[in-house]
Amino acid sequence: MRRWRTPAVLLLAATVMLACSGQRPTETPQAGTAPGATGPTQGGRLVYGLSADGNGFNPITDQFAVQSYSMTTPIIEPLVSVDAGGDWKPYLAESLTPNETYDEWTIKVRPGITFSDGTALTGEIVKNNLEAQKASPLTAAALAPVTAIELADPSTVRVKLRQPWVAFPYQLSAQIGMIVPPSSLADPKAASLKPVGTGPFVFKEYVPDNRMVVTRNPDYWRQGLPYLDEIEFRILPDSQTRAQTLESGGIDAMGTNRDEDVTKFGALQDAYTVHRAEGMSVAEYVFLLNTAAAPLDDVRVRRALAHALDRDTIIKTLRGGLNEPADGPWSKDSEWYVEGGYPGYDLAKATALVQEVEAAKGPIRFETISTPDPNTMQLVELCQDMWRKAGIEVSIRQADQADLINRALTGDFRATVWTSFSAADPDGEYNALHQAFSRPLGEISLNPTRLKDKELSDALDAGRVTPDEAARKEAYATVQRRLRDQMPILFIDHLDTGSVIARSKVRGIGEHTLPDGEKGRPLTGSPIPYHPFTQIWVSER
Repeated sequence: MRRWRTPAVLLLAATVMLACSGQRPTETPQAGTAPGATGPTQGGRLVYGLSADGNGFNPITDQFAVQSYSMTTPIIEPLVSVDAGGDWKPYLAESLTPNETYDEWTIKVRPGITFSDGTALTGEIVKNNLEAQKASPLTAAALAPVTAIELADPSTVRVKLRQPWVAFPYQLSAQIGMIVPPSSLADPKAASLKPVGTGPFVFKEYVPDNRMVVTRNPDYWRQGLPYLDEIEFRILPDSQTRAQTLESGGIDAMGTNRDEDVTKFGALQDAYTVHRAEGMSVAEYVFLLNTAAAPLDDVRVRRALAHALDRDTIIKTLRGGLNEPADGPWSKDSEWYVEGGYPGYDLAKATALVQEVEAAKGPIRFETISTPDPNTMQLVELCQDMWRKAGIEVSIRQADQADLINRALTGDFRATVWTSFSAADPDGEYNALHQAFSRPLGEISLNPTRLKDKELSDALDAGRVTPDEAARKEAYATVQRRLRDQMPILFIDHLDTGSVIARSKVRGIGEHTLPDGEKGRPLTGSPIPYHPFTQIWVSER
């Protein structure tokens, strides 16, 4: 099991799996909801197909991707959750309260909660967890604005910041806010393999690259939950094999982002349900461009690349026409979205820009990185052909995901495929876009494009510090305008084919409630989403 405990991992957390407000994500069954019992029933076993294994289950030391959340959140819970409207809500925390200037947050711990090892949850444990996250090379950068974490009383923690941070609670809804007991803090290696938490399930078995099994926590603090007795997470990396295993009855549910799965199983409404992530929960498929290295340090080259890409053809050819073109970090169904200014497909404009650059600097040639899976390679090769028609020669280098990520973060690339922008609040993209996180080539840069744009960074700062909604919207409108002007990122499409497909007997996907009775956010993350398992149940049919 590979482990990556460097600051480079933080960006992966923020871009590939972190889902920590917008026309906020909702879950939409694409097939008919199967008829069945009048309400949830206790008992039963669920076998759930995942696309990859986790890299460990300790939120303080291990890289968390979408599959990590699927396997870990049934055991380890966060201080904060997100409701169906995209607003943060207390979870293990009873309340989170800012001071008038939003540079201090008071966290009140919910009483009566114990870890599965019998340890009571206290303010001191929460303080120690946050301090460990602050000290971790993995997550320290995300908590850079935190100057002090203090224990105000046995159940209250006070977090002090060097500047106002109105969206701070969203940080505590994912990896950084997941709370483990003192035994896990004392032995992080053991915690990485055998997680312990306050969640509805407890760890039973883990076989790397094969399966993880969790069983019902009989002492769970939310009365009457969970419904299932056991969940087996089965690792099935090949998407076609995963779909075939679902059809044969080898698994009960799976995550996918293949348009053919959504179409095929969606047509079988009596046998399956299809649940698609929407809105802010969905990532954008992009190419990151290294603005610190030639030839992509020239904005004319970056704009030529964008003008040469026919995104509608890409979607029609490779996505079954199901996705929407992307032109920025947030989709059109988000309240943060503003339109206009993205370079549309125009081969003549692309060619003219290429000729202008070549007259002064010579031919435009560079390499782009792709993971080796066939679907990704098809897209990259199609883009390669479109760029060639504009006079740009692009070669392709294959790299596994870990190598691709580390090359991107150290600047050892010119262009690379990427998925990003699925945070629940726009502030979640701060580190990946702000010039303060741009580092020289060879150093780890949480801003992988290394774009230094003061207007963009000032807008990100404004969105972070002001509680005024109108001012925040204007700030993030500026963010979108500057990204479309400077083009450090080529946006391809909005990955809303990310889905969970389940056999009809599996109920409750995307239908969970939070401790206060509000509906929780149904599906989170992209390109393949995850969801809570606390209130999933299995009917007899």
